Amino acid sequence: MTEMNSISVNPRDLSGKGSARAIRREGLIPGIIYGDDQEPILISMDPRKLISEMGKPGFASKIFEIQVKDKKYRAMAQDIQMHDVKDQPIHVDFRKITSSTVVTVSIEVKFINDELSPGLKKGGVLNTVRHEIEVKGKPDNLPPFFEINLEGTEIGDSVHISAVDLPDGVSPTITDRDFTICTIAPPTVVQTEEEATDEDSEEEAEQKEAGEDTKEENKD
Repeated sequence: MTEMNSISVNPRDLSGKGSARAIRREGLIPGIIYGDDQEPILISMDPRKLISEMGKPGFASKIFEIQVKDKKYRAMAQDIQMHDVKDQPIHVDFRKITSSTVVTVSIEVKFINDELSPGLKKGGVLNTVRHEIEVKGKPDNLPPFFEINLEGTEIGDSVHISAVDLPDGVSPTITDRDFTICTIAPPTVVQTEEEATDEDSEEEAEQKEAGEDTKEENKD
């Protein structure tokens, strides 16, 4: 089940670019709370709180209890606009949710039991194909992250979405194939050593050939 945090925000009366710029000059972030077939609620909030939440695991699937004056709304951060240069949030959209709401989110992947992977112990390299998995489901059923178990994996093995334990009511948006999450690739060090060995062999052959040519010239 998703974690729920409380956030206090301020209501605002005016919409539009001019109002948004004025709010940013005050050091706040403009935003809206929409959904549930009701009029959007215009808000502004302290950017430090949003930035702090964005840095925590499971932000994409987290449910917030948003306090606007004397009212509370259960919502999820649906879209965050970032400044092109400063890489700071400049606008946030929260979507109100109910017990029947279905959302689409990208959830982070975390790998566990890497110390129990024979392939990694032999020097294999974890090749992450997908750092996130896009799924759809009811917000209360969404996990903060998906755990990918690497126990028993050998070099050359792949872990597919079918091996991921998905909560009831949560499904991947890609349904036409058993897509890959990660692979255990051969050790790059071994490949480098093999290449070096091949180069040494070529060099030795060239030196041998050059020596034979010198001998022939001395005979002449």
